[in-house]
Amino acid sequence: MNGSRPGAQVIGPVTSVFWHLGVYRTGQEWKVLMTVTAERYPALEAHLLALHPWGNRELVAVPIVAAAEPCKRWICALVVPVEG
Repeated sequence: MNGSRPGAQVIGPVTSVFWHLGVYRTGQEWKVLMTVTAERYPALEAHLLALHPWGNRELVAVPIVAAAEPCKRWICALVVPVEG
């Protein structure tokens, strides 16, 4: 993640409802929304997967299909391109 500075929002706690190992469960969790460019997503994913202790991490990418122009410029300026 060298050089990348993603923005993030922590939301929670939230109640998650899920099936785990064949059992219906609920649990308290926090959602973290991170904003990066598509170019930087693979590095962010690798970084998060390497640090997360669970075997089946909920990590998904949601494309930005529309955004205000100032917001898009901010994201592109904030997230440093991949070096080398």
